[in-house]
Amino acid sequence: MNAVDSPVRPTADTLDALYVAHLAEQQRRTEHALQRGGYDALLIASGVEKFAFLDDRPYVFQPNPHFKLWVPLIRHPDSWLVIRPGHRPRLVYVQPEDYWHVPPEAPSGFWVEHFEMIVVRTPGEALPYLQLPGELAIVGEADAALGDIVPNNPPEVLNPLHHARAVKTGYELLRLREASTLGATAHLAAQRAFREGRSEAAIHAAYLRACGLAERDLPYGNIVALNQHAAVLHYQYQDQRAPAQSLSLLIDAGAHSCGYASDITRTTGNGDASFQALVDAMEAAQLRLVDRVRAGVDYRDIHLASHREIAGVLRQLGIVRMDEDAMLAQGVTSTFLPHGIGHLLGLQVHDIGGFMAGEDGGTIPKPDGHPYLRLTRMLQPG
Repeated sequence: MNAVDSPVRPTADTLDALYVAHLAEQQRRTEHALQRGGYDALLIASGVEKFAFLDDRPYVFQPNPHFKLWVPLIRHPDSWLVIRPGHRPRLVYVQPEDYWHVPPEAPSGFWVEHFEMIVVRTPGEALPYLQLPGELAIVGEADAALGDIVPNNPPEVLNPLHHARAVKTGYELLRLREASTLGATAHLAAQRAFREGRSEAAIHAAYLRACGLAERDLPYGNIVALNQHAAVLHYQYQDQRAPAQSLSLLIDAGAHSCGYASDITRTTGNGDASFQALVDAMEAAQLRLVDRVRAGVDYRDIHLASHREIAGVLRQLGIVRMDEDAMLAQGVTSTFLPHGIGHLLGLQVHDIGGFMAGEDGGTIPKPDGHPYLRLTRMLQPG
């Protein structure tokens, strides 16, 4: 990858049309789920700020993914959504008066006009707008409880919603492409920093500058691994000092757009011909696997095909001197590919529903001998 083409930004009318269609689809899915479960309304807590044990330092706020499915708000604890059949969605927007921290700004943007907007100053003031007649499905963590509004997370409602999340709307695909473009731009900056001999910490800083995100805003902690550190799948540190010689860089890092994540992993060499041959062979194998991604394909078959591809690379480059079938039969490729080949992506980096058999729940099993695969479903359009 030598350049990243920025996607054409949608016009205001196009964005509005995509968002309106997105909300209509979420309303349809929600009404279907409520009917199946015998509930009258869905209440969604954005979540609450959490603090370190015996301390007043908060962790980075992580919103409920069900909340940001409807609204592009990722820094808004204590707020609520109310979804009812036949009604405009209600957003109870908590905007505290605070001089210690920056409170959320007044609601604004392309999305606001589509909600019944109620602004309150304290979390407790939200309660009267949540106390509705009938059976309520309340989605959130236990600590989001507010008076008699206590999360119950009914599986008969959540299962169909989670199963449907695998299929993205046009609005969601737009946000995912934006996040991927932003991440790819930052990956190129990290690659340049590596070739300049920078440390892991400096490469990480170059990534952040290029994507314009603070570390707290990343969808997950960046994995920036030089040399032997790349052998640890989720290497969690970043050395401040550069090694005497930077031989290779593995970087697993993403970005987000309005709460939708990208997740990109790339490996870069530094001039060694044999290592570059390995990288080139792996990229060719990866592209062949990408060609298999089509609606109606069982994703487990793609994962199993990845092991046959790995066996071919290992034999081609003389790393393993065995027949490919023998490598697969004896599990040799699992030494080099112990993880799964991919996962669902969206509001969460590992988006929910990857194993679900259907709207009622259930699990589609992983292939024998492949315990770390995160997606076992049949691929669908979107």
